[in-house]
Amino acid sequence: MRMKPVIAITMGDPAGIGPEITLGSLNKKEIYDLCTPVVIGNARVLENLFSVKEVDFTLNKIEKPSEAKGEFGTVDIIDFPDLPEYEFGQVNAANGEAAFQYIKHAAELCQSNEAQAMATAPINKESLKAAKVPYIGHTEMLAGIANIDDPLTMFEVRNMRIFFLTRHLSLKDAIGQMTKERVHDYLVRCDAALQQLGVENRKFAVAGLNPHSGENGLFGTEEMDEIKPGIELAKESGIDAVGPVPADSVFFQALNGRYDAVLSLYHDQGHIAAKMTDFHRTISITNGLPFLRTSVDHGTAFDIAGQGIASSVSMEESIKLAAKYAPHFVGK
Repeated sequence: MRMKPVIAITMGDPAGIGPEITLGSLNKKEIYDLCTPVVIGNARVLENLFSVKEVDFTLNKIEKPSEAKGEFGTVDIIDFPDLPEYEFGQVNAANGEAAFQYIKHAAELCQSNEAQAMATAPINKESLKAAKVPYIGHTEMLAGIANIDDPLTMFEVRNMRIFFLTRHLSLKDAIGQMTKERVHDYLVRCDAALQQLGVENRKFAVAGLNPHSGENGLFGTEEMDEIKPGIELAKESGIDAVGPVPADSVFFQALNGRYDAVLSLYHDQGHIAAKMTDFHRTISITNGLPFLRTSVDHGTAFDIAGQGIASSVSMEESIKLAAKYAPHFVGK
């Protein structure tokens, strides 16, 4: 019988909704059927939310994942107790530093194969900045910890996968990054990422930038000058790719099985498509790391934090997806 993978779950910013959606996820027995969840965070913060979330858990403080009970009703937690008084919904340097330490420790557990994947709750960029953490977000942190340059972000929602050619750039700067060399490089790397995840059929579509993918230069020449030549280079490298396909239809086509993944050219192009499909079940996977990381694709929601009303669906789906793909990373 195959052993269940250990999933290291980072609690996120203590002042955000991360702690309560973590608890909400662990209140679902199906999570324990799929994996052994181990929380990395602060036990006091979680315990203070038991009454808010109306859960009856036993906290099991452990030093390492091998000590986890992995039983529904028990929250196995590696406790980072050094957290001063906190207030939900407030930017705080101590919270930013704590969130960073949770992520760092989870990554270390994955690198040592004590955990087979990590699922992350949301962190707050302002709190990170206040703590002088030298990273803007999870992807950059994990790239730094693993010493990896430019990891790939992939969204999965239902049966649709979306990669991103550019991420946190202004649209003007993103367009400047849409070179044939970058399109070629990303398609090759995206293909390798799906192969790592165990996806056998890997047909890619590249989204167009301009209306109707430019109509042969009528609405812009980026497709003719850079994007299509990049696709052709990728095809010469053995990648099954087509496009550019107009962005107003390519995601619908992927959702209905025509493509195994879409390469979105900029941040909002793919984000809008995924979140309109199913906001709560859009899960982010960071590829190109020596370990698997999945994440919710929403923020800390400071405005509702601590009230027990935040939906845990995204966190549940993130943990499930980590469990689904974790076997492909064991021993890597």
